[in-house]
Formats: sequence, C-alpha cells, structure tokens
Amino acid sequence: MVQARSAPMPIALAKAPLRTIRPRDAVGIYAHPRTQLARLTDRGLLHRLTDGYFVVVPQENVGTKWIPTVEAAAAGIATAIHGADNAVVMGVSAARLHGAIPRALAVALVAIPRQHRPIALSDRPAVVRFVKRDITALDTERIRTELGPALVTTPEQTILDLAHRPTLGDNAGEVPGAVATLYARSDRSRLERLAHEQRRVASLRRAEEWAGVRLGS
Repeated sequence: MVQARSAPMPIALAKAPLRTIRPRDAVGIYAHPRTQLARLTDRGLLHRLTDGYFVVVPQENVGTKWIPTVEAAAAGIATAIHGADNAVVMGVSAARLHGAIPRALAVALVAIPRQHRPIALSDRPAVVRFVKRDITALDTERIRTELGPALVTTPEQTILDLAHRPTLGDNAGEVPGAVATLYARSDRSRLERLAHEQRRVASLRRAEEWAGVRLGS
C-alpha cells in the first residue's frame, strides 16, 4: 500500500534496526522510495547520513540540528547492510564508545563478515571503514547509542585489537592512552584467555607495556 505524501513516518521504518534505513528498505511501503525518503528528510523526520542511508530522528530531536555520533552512524550503516548481529564496532571506535578516547574522531571502524568499500558521510567530514573479520570469534557486548543498542567489542577485545593494529583508523596517537584506560578496567583473566585463543599474546604484552604493567606481575 502506497503512503500518501502527508503520511507520518511509517512504523516499519521507525522500528528499523538502529533506526537506519535505505531506499530499498522502503520498497514495500512507497512506490517511489527515494522521493518519499527525501520528503521525510525535508520534514526533519529523517537525517541523511550519506547517499542511500538515512536515520530516523528521535522524536525529541525533530526540528533541531541533531546528528548521531560517527560511531552510531557507522553501526547503523553496517547493520543496514549486514544485519544487527553481523556488525561490530571495533578498534578506536569501540574505545570511544567505552569512554577511553574523549575527543570525537573522523573515522569509524566496524567489523563485518565480508569486504566492503569505505563509505564517506555527507553530513560531516568523516568516513566509515569496514574490516572483514569472523564476527563469531569476537568478544562483544551491546552498548546503547542514540540509535539503539549496537554490538561493540568488549574492553578486553578492544585492547587486543588496538595493540595488534594501532594504526588502523588513522588515530595511532590515541591508542596507547586508550589501551591504558581500558586495561585499568578490564578483566585480566578474560584478557589473557582471549589473547591465547586469538593468538594475540604479543599484542597483550604490548598493551601491558602501554598500561605500565611490569612483566610477570
């Protein structure tokens, strides 16, 4: 059934995972999805992240200049492509969501099961980069974002990822401090177990150096 021009936000779109939709997601709702999504954007009900990706604006933010964080936007885009259980915020972006990097970043990292080109956002100078990984092998948890709960690597997994590839995400200068912050609140036995299971013991030792931990302590 085609919606009238003046119709409110369809419930099916409003309830999309992480509030993120693409024109193809509205094919069964609108005869001309791109045109209708553009109208909803003009009315302030949708926010356009980049070509082909929109987020539903929270009701309390309609009429404001609200935009989601780059980490939430990245999680939303990856979820729209691969599904809620196949997109995991990782690396420096996970550190941001865990509160270990205070400043906003211009790059967001998301682990997904298949290769995908980077996606530049058009609502700010930022880019979403995708990293092909075995999602089932990652230690993850759900963290609430302004778009809803997103899968994020745990502090322990994030420590190992950052220490293994500190330059991934173009924010290497932030990594040692973020690792030290995360290490202080991590479960050491869980961290050691993950390092051995994932063959990241060398990464763990590097992380311990950054955290100021004496070897053998």
